[in-house]
Amino acid sequence: MFRYFALVLCLLVPVQAAAQLPDFTELVEKQGAAVVNISTTQTASRNPLARQLPQLDENDPFYEFFRRFMPNNPNPGQGPREFQAQSLGSGFIISADGYILTNAHVVDGADEVNVKLTDKREFKAKVVGTDRRTDVALIKIDAGGLPIVRFGDPNRLKVGEWVVAIGSPFGFENTVTAGIVSAKGRSLPQENFVPFIQTDVAVNPGNSGGPLFNLRGEVVGINSQIYSRTGGFMGLSFAIPIDVANDIAQQLRTTGKVTRGRIGVVIQPVTRELADGFGLPKPQGALVNSVEKGGPADKAGIEAGDVILRFDGKPVNSSEDLPRIVGGTKPGSRVAIQVWRSKSARDLQVTVAELTDERAARQARGGKPQPQAGRFGMGLVDLSEAQRKELKVEGGVLLDSVQGAAAQAGLRRGDVILAVNNQDIRSVEQFLQLMGGFEKGRIVALLVRRGGNSLYIPFRIDGNG
Repeated sequence: MFRYFALVLCLLVPVQAAAQLPDFTELVEKQGAAVVNISTTQTASRNPLARQLPQLDENDPFYEFFRRFMPNNPNPGQGPREFQAQSLGSGFIISADGYILTNAHVVDGADEVNVKLTDKREFKAKVVGTDRRTDVALIKIDAGGLPIVRFGDPNRLKVGEWVVAIGSPFGFENTVTAGIVSAKGRSLPQENFVPFIQTDVAVNPGNSGGPLFNLRGEVVGINSQIYSRTGGFMGLSFAIPIDVANDIAQQLRTTGKVTRGRIGVVIQPVTRELADGFGLPKPQGALVNSVEKGGPADKAGIEAGDVILRFDGKPVNSSEDLPRIVGGTKPGSRVAIQVWRSKSARDLQVTVAELTDERAARQARGGKPQPQAGRFGMGLVDLSEAQRKELKVEGGVLLDSVQGAAAQAGLRRGDVILAVNNQDIRSVEQFLQLMGGFEKGRIVALLVRRGGNSLYIPFRIDGNG
């Protein structure tokens, strides 16, 4: 009898485990037809071999090798010529009359964009518009009665939830891969306007622009980037949330361009040490380390050292949230903004301006310091009038040398300390006097100018000053 029950249990366990796994077949059957393959052609005046061996001479020992094994370039010693560069990507149909969403980098610079449907029909597509900041593009084919996808709500996604990608990796059309949501709201370098969905879905070159589905068959994102050391899948894939992409698509469809708001501040994260220094209950918000003179924030009364907690009624939980919220605000709007200043919250009003691509940060260089002794692990120097003028600052002290506690805090030689706990610094003497008044173990916030940027650095008074 015991052997009988043991056999039954052994048979039941794998059956129950298998029953818990999702079945993607119905999703793929219903939604796969709305996913398209995109191929582009671009004419370039360039010698493709020149990227590897520029100015290759006939006497070069590699000349014969490349002449034999690279037939597209039979005369590698000759100058540049035109050639056809081709690339592949994916997309998905969002309207029955032929509008398709994909990545901007899939169609950027293309002379010709071709779309292939699952029923093997092919169309030449027109690029309606692209937005490089979010990597979203809207294209259009001349067709009707097309199958379309349904949009889901990426805000309802949960980490650990199953998701499915359909695309054309390496040109293999309508390839289906699956995985889970690994994280939400990821910020990537140079991508301030997109809270990426991170997944472990297998995404490879050619998947770009394809849809990411939840198990309800709704598109929740556009597969956009991968993290890879080899160029292939390594378990880190990033998708643009569909609500972000759809907003961009609507702007491109109606105006052909995308407008974003700006308020003219430079921000940084609020660490636990900085939160303690500013008297914040917890690390939150976006710390303003500089304000553009005459900009919207300056006119609204926002100051360096303020921590922005809410913008237009939306909470700013971290510094990564603010660019997205401000960028999504219509230029010209007058909105409420809540800041933390002097250990209390206060409400201000700011009129949002338009962000333009032409705006660029200005770089400033400091003069060469003259060595002097210092304390707290800092070699400190008073700035000359010429140095202040060049740096465009009214005060501050220059760090000539850094060691001990200062080095551990992240200070560097050449930094200019502008303020301590938002109190402006005018001289080395004032700085040392102010620092000497803090008790041992106290954390203070140093406002530092580094190159063309400003940032706050938490510094713990070690009592050895």
